Amino acid sequence: DAPGNKYFNPTIRHNGSFVKTEGYCTDLFFTAGMGWIKKVKDEGKPFFAYITTNAPHGPFIAPPSNTKRFTDLGFSAKTAGFYGMIENIDENMGRLMEKLDEWKLNENTLLIFMSDNGMTGGGSGRGKVGTSKDGKPMEAYNANMKGQKGSPDEGGVRVPFFARWPGKIKAGGEVGHLSAHIDLLPTLADIAGVDKLPEGQVEGRSLVPLLKNPKAKWKDRHLFTQVARWRTGSEPTDHMWKGFAVRNARYRLVGNSLYDMKKDPSQKTDVASKHPEVLKSM
Repeated sequence: DAPGNKYFNPTIRHNGSFVKTEGYCTDLFFTAGMGWIKKVKDEGKPFFAYITTNAPHGPFIAPPSNTKRFTDLGFSAKTAGFYGMIENIDENMGRLMEKLDEWKLNENTLLIFMSDNGMTGGGSGRGKVGTSKDGKPMEAYNANMKGQKGSPDEGGVRVPFFARWPGKIKAGGEVGHLSAHIDLLPTLADIAGVDKLPEGQVEGRSLVPLLKNPKAKWKDRHLFTQVARWRTGSEPTDHMWKGFAVRNARYRLVGNSLYDMKKDPSQKTDVASKHPEVLKSM
């Protein structure tokens, strides 16, 4: 990052050189990504584009056109910046989808949207995030899940995963099976016709069967989460068992607490004493 950078008009390293830009950072990243996609498309080549944003993140500053709607609704300035950042990402996803349609790439391109962790504690916060016009306190929303960013609970690690591939994936489908980021590489490799991935290096499995049929059979497994946020100079192994979770289709183990996620998605009741065999296996 260049010294003194802000979300607007940042200086960005591009192909080895620093370039002074004009505009809002998320808009710039999507514009650059779409420009590269068009270049590769015009050359008649296949492509893999990975567009990452630094939003939403503190300090929570969004374009005024995005924050105004939220401040008008009664959100605090900080929260309005947070949700304004998210709305701006939505707008840029719309721009990208329109271009893929315009360039007639939509039926030959799998488009995936996902994020990297659950609700952040900064902009969205916990509890009150503003006051509505009728004077009622406005609460942060996290779908009644426990935990947020930095937590091994469901609310800290569950993220959206949307896939669009017209003609290949039926619109409006919802997959209820357990999946994770480790499944992305096997999925893309499967679609690209890669026969074999390096043995011992790839832990995930292809999601193609679920993309084709959300109700396809899906073998259960254990997924492991480690919240590794130790400080410089400390010993990583000292933190191994301090922020971890184990998840399968039904249960989530967090520390020594066990939750039945089918019956209790908000993790309100520890059932470890009722299911000692599950606790032991996890």
